[in-house]
Amino acid sequence: MYSEPDNVSQGANLPPSGNGMPEDIPTETAILPMEGIVVFPMMVAPIVISDDGAKKLVEEIMKGDRTLSIFHPIPDSTIEFDGLPVEVIPEEPPKKSDDGTDNLFPVGTLCTVLRMLRIPDGTIRLLVHGVARVKIGEVVPGKGCLKAKVTPIEEKDDYKNDIELDATAKLVMDTLNKAIGMGALSDELAVAAMNVDGPGRLADLVASNLPVSPFDLLGVLEEADVKTRLHQVQRMLGREVLMLEIGHRINDEVREEVDKGQRSYYLHQQMRAIRKELGEADPHEAEMEEMTARIEDGTMPEHARAIARRELKRLEALPPAAAEYGVIRTYIEWILDIPWGKTSDDHIDIAAARKVLDEDHYGLEKVKERILEFLSVIRLKKGNLKGPILCLVGPPGVGKTSLGRSVARATGRNFQSFSLGGMRDEAEIRGHRRTYVGAMPGRIIKSLKDAGTMNPLVMLDEIDKLGTDFRGDPGSALLEVLDPEQNNHFTDHYMDMPMDLSKVMFITTANSLDTIPPALRDRMEIIRLAGYTELEKQEIAHRYLVPREMRNSGLTRNNLLIAKPVLRKIVREYTSESGVRNLQREIGKICRKVAMRVAEHDSDRERVAKGKKGASKKKTTKKSAPLAKIKVAADNLEEFLGTRRTFSEVAERLGRPGVSVGLAWTNFGGEILFIEAARYPGKGQLQLTGQLGDVMKESAQAALTYLKSNYERLDMAAEDFEKWDYHVHVPAGATPKDGPSAGVAMVTSLASLITGRQVKNFVAMSGEITLRGNVMPVGGIKEKCLAAHRSGIREVFLPHHNEGEFKEVPEVIRKGLKVSFFREVTEYLARAISK
Repeated sequence: MYSEPDNVSQGANLPPSGNGMPEDIPTETAILPMEGIVVFPMMVAPIVISDDGAKKLVEEIMKGDRTLSIFHPIPDSTIEFDGLPVEVIPEEPPKKSDDGTDNLFPVGTLCTVLRMLRIPDGTIRLLVHGVARVKIGEVVPGKGCLKAKVTPIEEKDDYKNDIELDATAKLVMDTLNKAIGMGALSDELAVAAMNVDGPGRLADLVASNLPVSPFDLLGVLEEADVKTRLHQVQRMLGREVLMLEIGHRINDEVREEVDKGQRSYYLHQQMRAIRKELGEADPHEAEMEEMTARIEDGTMPEHARAIARRELKRLEALPPAAAEYGVIRTYIEWILDIPWGKTSDDHIDIAAARKVLDEDHYGLEKVKERILEFLSVIRLKKGNLKGPILCLVGPPGVGKTSLGRSVARATGRNFQSFSLGGMRDEAEIRGHRRTYVGAMPGRIIKSLKDAGTMNPLVMLDEIDKLGTDFRGDPGSALLEVLDPEQNNHFTDHYMDMPMDLSKVMFITTANSLDTIPPALRDRMEIIRLAGYTELEKQEIAHRYLVPREMRNSGLTRNNLLIAKPVLRKIVREYTSESGVRNLQREIGKICRKVAMRVAEHDSDRERVAKGKKGASKKKTTKKSAPLAKIKVAADNLEEFLGTRRTFSEVAERLGRPGVSVGLAWTNFGGEILFIEAARYPGKGQLQLTGQLGDVMKESAQAALTYLKSNYERLDMAAEDFEKWDYHVHVPAGATPKDGPSAGVAMVTSLASLITGRQVKNFVAMSGEITLRGNVMPVGGIKEKCLAAHRSGIREVFLPHHNEGEFKEVPEVIRKGLKVSFFREVTEYLARAISK
């Protein structure tokens, strides 16, 4: 049934007052709670009634003035804030009243029913017209529908000539037009907004048409201040426009990707059809067939073949343009590139290996002997490498890496090497997991691929310089690699399958053992390379370095001659090292200067031959002849290398009491240390300088304490320690120094100072002292003796317990040094200090 008043406009358009408020506002109205609907003043809205109580209310008001007030209920548990659901947890349970108004929003809208329509499904549809904002008051008792007193809310719109209000209204209109242009709102809304009466009505009109939550609309409804209401509406409208822009951008990106994929697919299909017509094979299909053939025909183990088949099946199901296509293809290629089952023939001939080592290296007899022992065991065990890993330890430039190359040449294995220096990421050894972008296998798997065999010789350089940080510990990863009991099933994170490294021969190098983790050091057999003597350096330069640098500089035997005595002079006066790296640099400098002379001469000859300007005005016959061989001799060596850079300071330093020479071992070989002592009036205090470590400082304290406690035996007076302070200095203060082996040198320096007798010239010593005057053994005897011989020392004092280690010193050094071994400090002092 359809029902409407005789004059619809009479109830819908009550005559407004001067401030926009209708004049005839009832003080009591029926209350209709409507969830999800917010009606604004001067707006027409449809309402569907399905509740029986609400139907009775409508039936009753339709018999009267057709006015009611619509209020929105407050939810019990959740509300929406800025479009998001928010759970409401009240501090106390709400108190329910009998009238039913305690859970209604306090501000609603007074409305007039324009039309009512009964629907066959039992619902009632109303068309209501908003009249004014009202605030609910007390409930009016009575029977029938719920009625309450309402108070109209007057709008604050006394903004005459307010620029901010006009600007806000204009901004709302502009944003509204932008939203309409983006298709979010209808075009009719723009016409209605242009003809609306006042900014307050504009805010209500725009808010009622926005797709926002009812609680956002209720915030606009209860706001009486027009300016504030416009700001609220602008924020909601701006948010909707921003969401529209983001949505459009996402749609455009998706559409572009889809269009690109469709276009690529379409073009690929066309290319496939064209190739089919021309009788050409599809590259994608050809590649799949090639991979299939390599998988089935290869010698890879079954577990690797099963993984390769599975990944190839996944690859065939993907289009080439897919992002995962390249990842899977790269993984399959790595599986196929591993030299499964391929090995080089081990032809370990001990005599041939000895010949190779002698050809490539001069000296190092002990080291060569140990390497030959290692190869002999491998030969007798038929290639079984289960045994300790060799670790070559020595200063830089002594030939550790080149020894590895020689072993590979002697055994017929492919040689691969990489440096571990500064490596901090465990993935460098084990590889990256394929979940990461740009993942790759570790260096071990790369070495197998580059070698092309499963039994190469892999040299791990600078194993003592491994690092550790948040990315893992590479040293721990190497435990599995270098352990013969575990490396037969080594698992790289990228390959994700067990790999057999038991046939790989690993050799490591290091400058020092101190920084190698104990667990890793335990898996290796240490072979020390102490350094070379002067004679060995001279022979190495003559046999290897000079020919190599001449080739590198483009010279021949007809261009340059460097005699052996000159090479020895270079070793003595221009280098001071255990290895031969600086010696090679000096020889390379000579070769480059000679190459420049030869090149200048050849250029002049070419100009003379062509008759061009710029040729030398000297006799052309002299210029046309080849340049004579340049001979580097002792008298013209400074022309090539400049003035000498190393001097023997022993004679200059030992000319006065309080100075002694100690012997030290460093990562770069042996060195000599000058220990200087001085005293000044004081109270027996000791001052130490020279950037000394804690152990070396304790040695100096022990030396002074020993002298104090034994001053009568050593021909000293008590006043020497009560009225004097002592200062011990070790020159080269920029270099850190530590260790106990300078103890005897310190006690000798202090004893020389106190007694006023100088230490004998060209004497050096090493040994750790105790408070009782015993001398303890020290390490690095070979390196220290080499350093003493290199520095011009003639006599060396060593602890008695190191006598056996001294036998490993090269014979030429033993003959050039007078070495004495002592047990007590008093023996050192008796022999070292002049009478």
